Amino acid sequence: MNEIASDKLQLIHIPSADATGHELIRFAHTFNGYEEMGSFEACAAIANHRDHSSLDHLRACLFFEARRERHCDDGLDPETLAYWYELVRKIRELVAARET
Repeated sequence: MNEIASDKLQLIHIPSADATGHELIRFAHTFNGYEEMGSFEACAAIANHRDHSSLDHLRACLFFEARRERHCDDGLDPETLAYWYELVRKIRELVAARET
């Protein structure tokens, strides 16, 4: 999936509530958190503080978590997956509110 700017993000781009972990990872990579937040460190700070204050911050959190998962190689545990679903739900809510 190609990158999608937050102002162009539509509900059709966002995975459903029953999406697989792989689908969530693909969606996470539609946003380059390092680039959009200005650096690896800035993206990491947003993700580590679970800063959900904007659509871009939510997407940065999901992006960073997907990257972290790739480098940890521990497998996707249920707690992590639940957090990803929470992020996607919040992203969906913000996009839905904008579309109405």
